[in-house]
Amino acid sequence: MSRPTALRAKTVNAKTRRTILKAGGSLLFSVLVPSLAHAAQIVAVRVWPSEEYTRITLENDSNLKASHFIIQNPERLVVDIEGVVLNSTLQGLGTQIQADDPYISQVRIGQNSPDVVRLVFELKKEVSPQVFTLAPAGTYRHRLVFDLHPTHPVDPITALIEKGQWNDLPTQPSAPRAVAEAPSNNPRMMRMLTVALDPGHGGEDPGAIGRGGNREKDVVLAIARRLKAKLEQLPNMRVILTRDGDYFVPLHTRVQKARKAQADLFVSIHADAWIKPTARGSSVFALSEKGASSTAARWLASKENAADLIGGVNIGGQDPHLARVLMDLSTTAQINDSLKLAHSVLTEIGGINHLHKKTVEQAGFAVLKAPDIPSILVETAFISNPEEEAKLSNQAYQDQMATALMSGIRNYLANNPPLAKRKLT
Repeated sequence: MSRPTALRAKTVNAKTRRTILKAGGSLLFSVLVPSLAHAAQIVAVRVWPSEEYTRITLENDSNLKASHFIIQNPERLVVDIEGVVLNSTLQGLGTQIQADDPYISQVRIGQNSPDVVRLVFELKKEVSPQVFTLAPAGTYRHRLVFDLHPTHPVDPITALIEKGQWNDLPTQPSAPRAVAEAPSNNPRMMRMLTVALDPGHGGEDPGAIGRGGNREKDVVLAIARRLKAKLEQLPNMRVILTRDGDYFVPLHTRVQKARKAQADLFVSIHADAWIKPTARGSSVFALSEKGASSTAARWLASKENAADLIGGVNIGGQDPHLARVLMDLSTTAQINDSLKLAHSVLTEIGGINHLHKKTVEQAGFAVLKAPDIPSILVETAFISNPEEEAKLSNQAYQDQMATALMSGIRNYLANNPPLAKRKLT
């Protein structure tokens, strides 16, 4: 997935302009538009296409109001934005639409009335659109967001079945050490194990950025993809990624994805940052029931939990009850298993990189709160440290880190085989 290019605003020509927009069928709008002193300014546009959903972000200098509706045969999404005069930045939105975007074929833009801009997205398939605003966060100003989700999203287990990866029978004549035995009349019958890998951040949320310009979201996705390939070489092992591209996934959605796929383990992958460039080393974290194990762990958990503010969560589109239940059901058993997994991974990482702390740390990371899945968060290195940033962007180091993570996971499973799980129906 290619990175979007931010288009920065230029001064709107003060002269009267005429813009014609064809919104659908034979419908034409032709309006004389005077320049409005109070009009909001679109300062950047970004498009984040992915198989999961496509996000369009309009960054602006004030909070905008928008309404939308769907036109069928052919499918189009129409969005009217109030209090805006068309400028060159917004006009550039069309150049951001990629030919391989799963949902959008093109967009047409025009001044529908003196203070309303209309966007017409021509769609490749039916979508369930979400249009919402975000308050300023991080380096971003006000944002108007359009999320185009498929009307019928693919279930993670269905996706695994389609790839031929949902099969509880052994693929090897003898069971590998990493595979758990499932209760059966046949004592040799084994089940597949599922590992959920969670590359942190993505899309609107770049995560930490090193002095050399490397972004956390990019390096952790590269490591996660390498780790996925290595784990899938082990017998009876399948892997899901909570994101497999440059797009944003809310924290509670990452947990839900792992649970829907009936994951046996959850590993969230990050690249740390600190206010001083001298901080270095790798760390592994598990959830804590009673508070953080250190001030630094508490600070890091708070920073990672704020990812939803930067990435942009549609609060209105969430089920608050479900999100609250997911975040409140952590158990002592889950934490104990998570600590064992974390220790196994930390031991292996210590063989390839300096350890920031030689023990597993704990804090209230929202992404680790799956009640029934041992879950850890790995800070692979400090991207804020120039030396470690260079490592993180180096493919050889990425491969070393993936190998260490794979070994830690394999060793944990060899000594702590998960219990059998019933397939979801």
